[in-house]
Amino acid sequence: MPIEPDDVVLNKAAIIERSLRRVREEYAADPELRNFTHIDAMTLNIERACQAAIDLALHVVSVRHLGMPQSSGDAFKLLNRAGLLSVKISAAMSSMTGFRNIAVHEYQDLSLEVLHSIAEAGWLDLVAFCREMGVEIRI
Repeated sequence: MPIEPDDVVLNKAAIIERSLRRVREEYAADPELRNFTHIDAMTLNIERACQAAIDLALHVVSVRHLGMPQSSGDAFKLLNRAGLLSVKISAAMSSMTGFRNIAVHEYQDLSLEVLHSIAEAGWLDLVAFCREMGVEIRI
């Protein structure tokens, strides 16, 4: 059953859209990832987009009564099990929660390789996530 986006879904998708635009702007300004200010801005905006995606997923899981996720990544798995999210995007979004955890909690040094990968193409997974949640965003 397709998702009918409510205000929470639309607002979280708007945060993802704004954040991804900033990531693209910062990456265009420093594609070699040499300037700490650009790297920091990209990291912060990817983190914001990831958190908004997590919040969106948790909201849909709650509204649809899909279960109790034990972690942020579990919310995406529950959406997949309910047929609301593809396996590919569920896995990609679960990986994004790992990036978010590293960025927020500084569990380890943030890999510039991972940041580069997200800035190059990984951000498209967030666009696809929004689409599968019933919202088209434009970057």
